[in-house]
Amino acid sequence: MTTPPPADEPSPPSRSAPLASHDESGQVPEWLRQPAEEHPVGALERLRLFWENHTQAVTAVVGGGLVLVLLLGAGWFDLWRRAGETPRGYPTISPPSGVSATTDTKPATSGTKPTSAADTFAGTPAATFAEGAAGITLPPARRAGVFSATEVAAALADVRAALRLARLDRKFLAGGEFDRFVRMFAPASRSEIRADFRDTSFATYATRLAPGARLTADQPRVKGRVTYRATRDNEGIRVLEITTNFVWAYAFHTLDPTPGAGVVVVHDTVVWHVPHPDDVASSGVGLWLMESESYASNMDCASFDKGLLALGTPSYGLPVATEDPDAVFDPDRSLDITDTC
Repeated sequence: MTTPPPADEPSPPSRSAPLASHDESGQVPEWLRQPAEEHPVGALERLRLFWENHTQAVTAVVGGGLVLVLLLGAGWFDLWRRAGETPRGYPTISPPSGVSATTDTKPATSGTKPTSAADTFAGTPAATFAEGAAGITLPPARRAGVFSATEVAAALADVRAALRLARLDRKFLAGGEFDRFVRMFAPASRSEIRADFRDTSFATYATRLAPGARLTADQPRVKGRVTYRATRDNEGIRVLEITTNFVWAYAFHTLDPTPGAGVVVVHDTVVWHVPHPDDVASSGVGLWLMESESYASNMDCASFDKGLLALGTPSYGLPVATEDPDAVFDPDRSLDITDTC
């Protein structure tokens, strides 16, 4: 569709009146020979005369004042709107039933991290998250069904150790420590873990960096929840079910000063089972990984398709589409999210 050319605009009227002149006969017009009649000038007339003589100046002053008022009004309105603005909604999940603990919102500080690395999280919700393993807060160990408080404490410790290695350990992230991770699980489940690492399934519960990807010296920021309960699995085996739901924010090296430009977020929910020793063979005693789901944001899509993590590039890694830019940092955000890769 083409746009028709604009019509010619009319010329603005002249701002000056014709000068008084003699007529063609050379005679002075009669009206100039008559004495001017004087009339008393009232307040309204003086205002009219002043306006006629100072139209441009008054218009400029009034116009400028009006623009200033509009700008100030718009500014105050924007401040008022922002102050009363509620976050745009996004789908959330309900905490699972059981005994829970959430990350302390007060971030741990080592006092030794470089300023440039700390600035990577500035301007994002992750700036208030705990650092590293300090974000994995365990609930109090209490008796749950047939599981004693001691057994619950041991199971929680095993899950915490697996999370630390899979999401935070620098050697593991760089591609090492694989056998150590596998040995954390019950012998009967280890073949499944190994199979996950032969494809991309492991990315839902473990982080591996793509070749060339470089994290800053700053520890990842962590926020989430750990919940446990006694239940039975699909085969009727009594198990201690532990559900972890965490947001892991990684700081990557970048020259982009935009807040959050160097932050890659991974949000996962993992369901772990620890069967009661009386209900399984010896090879089944220990930790089992039953379910896992995750999403990532600001990552490189080509790497993520291989289960690897790297910072988004101009060609890949657009932020995950969501109703609120900060939603990806919320552990309670639903993991059902639009894929923009």
